[in-house]
Amino acid sequence: MVKTFSKVLVGSTALALIVAGCGSKSDSATPASSAAPAGTAAATAAPKKDVTFSVIYATGDPATKQAVADSIAAYTKANPNVKIKDLSETTTAAYLDFLKTKDAVGEFPDLVEMRDTQLFADAGKLAELPKDLQGLFENVPQVNGKVYNAPIALPAPQGIIYSKKAYADAGITDEPKTYADFIAVQEKLKAKGISPIVVGGKDIFHWGFWVNKFLIDEVFIKDADWNSKRSEGKVSFTDPGPAKAMQLLTDLFTKGYVDKGYMSTADNQTASMLVTGKAASLFSGPWMFPTIAQADPKFDFGWYPVPDQTGAVNVVGLAQPAGWSLSANAAKDADKTAAISDFIKFFFSKEQYPKYLKIASAIPSTKEKMNYEASQQLQEVLTMMADPNVKKSLQINNFWGANQIPPQFRNWFYKSVQDWLVKGDFNADYLKKADAEWDTEVKAMKK
Repeated sequence: MVKTFSKVLVGSTALALIVAGCGSKSDSATPASSAAPAGTAAATAAPKKDVTFSVIYATGDPATKQAVADSIAAYTKANPNVKIKDLSETTTAAYLDFLKTKDAVGEFPDLVEMRDTQLFADAGKLAELPKDLQGLFENVPQVNGKVYNAPIALPAPQGIIYSKKAYADAGITDEPKTYADFIAVQEKLKAKGISPIVVGGKDIFHWGFWVNKFLIDEVFIKDADWNSKRSEGKVSFTDPGPAKAMQLLTDLFTKGYVDKGYMSTADNQTASMLVTGKAASLFSGPWMFPTIAQADPKFDFGWYPVPDQTGAVNVVGLAQPAGWSLSANAAKDADKTAAISDFIKFFFSKEQYPKYLKIASAIPSTKEKMNYEASQQLQEVLTMMADPNVKKSLQINNFWGANQIPPQFRNWFYKSVQDWLVKGDFNADYLKKADAEWDTEVKAMKK
């Protein structure tokens, strides 16, 4: 069952996600191909010149990939003078590494979905977002005193997407209220002979879900400036918080709660394993809801956040500098800049943006109210996000400024986690190596 998005939110926090803060932006959202008013000189003006620009966006999630591709197709159909070269590729490599490779071979795009804004802004690769585009959004964090991003959607939390049948068959009648309850649920599922949790460990980005779940609970909720303190040598991965986070992660993977084939399972295989009954649950975000529904429209599934050991709920959800960004090179070309700006306005228009939101099961970032159908599962996410008792954070690699992590550290650390899980030899030496790697990268950044 679905309801319109504007009717399902509760509380002032949730309402702020969809209600316009400064009135309609309908004029600025008009596609470039719209006809000029009758009787004006522009009505008989010469056709606009042909323009081509390139674009790259993350393709790890099939539903979101399709939603962006549909927006591009709709824009070029409405604007035949504009050609958009899609350089995106589906790969198991991290998105950051993919962008770095494209930059190294001279293919850094004109328009890019940017997630590591601080890194690329510092490298001079990005241009400030035009002022008229900045006005489309309620809150976009600045980097180096400038706004570089048109946020494609608000950050979405990860949680457990579970088979209601599998849970019922295991005698699970209530969603867990504490982390101990959560582990008890996994024990019941394991006893029934089903893999409690599927993990798409073949894709490096997927590791960020569980790694950051525990880091948020044990580190970032307690100290949002932990990254900067790590760079200054004031804190360590061997400290109680990070050490406990990684022990909890290790226990989850080594006590039979995670499907054993995680290293060979791709993120895009997890939905199939869930709907076919090979696993009871998946830890991911609401962007997976459409993929699961498409895999089996009759599959009955629920969603809940994983509480910490005290019963508190801590999730990804703070605003961050991420979204559509204009490259510095493209900004030097007035025609490209105009076409890219027009595409961004089209993307966030009342006619087009709700289509993206529905397909991607995403949370709108615009000031202007957007109405679209939200699934029951997405309603649960939105209600949770509106709860004032829920604490929100960023993932380790989404901080910026003084809290930006060294650019290679995230992937290095995720691979280190893989190493100790596969070998089964987690110990403090791995955390000491994490400190050493961080320090080495910080020194390299300063040269």
